[in-house]
Amino acid sequence: MTTTAPPVDGRAIGLAHYASRAVLESVLAHHGISFQQSVTLRLVAVAEGPVDRARLAEDITGALKTGRPEADGVVDGLIAAGLLAPDGHSLVRITDAGRKLHAATSAETKAIAARIYAGIPSDELAVTGRVLALVTERANRELAAASAAPGQ
Repeated sequence: MTTTAPPVDGRAIGLAHYASRAVLESVLAHHGISFQQSVTLRLVAVAEGPVDRARLAEDITGALKTGRPEADGVVDGLIAAGLLAPDGHSLVRITDAGRKLHAATSAETKAIAARIYAGIPSDELAVTGRVLALVTERANRELAAASAAPGQ
């Protein structure tokens, strides 16, 4: 690539995030689900069986930086839509409809991602992945510190 790279900062990372998320949300909208529902559905789809609902809520709050009531609401919405189902007292599982929806949205977004990332050298993607993981780790530490600060 011969283009001059912009500085990597929160704005650049945010622009890439929001552009990518808008593409994802356009796919999800065709299937009638939200970004939050998609994240939650994926968490259950990749599990090797039913998941503990409380643990799922923790994973949702961590991934989406949201509160427990919002996480519980997403799970309730997926249950009401027939994409997740209660399994015993404290577990939830993905339904056949949920698995089918997850597979469809995953296939569509995988094809789009292939076009977006086409031509970017794998070594540059590896460096980017390491940098973004470090930025995420540090931002999560800052968020935890801010949440633990007195008066918060």
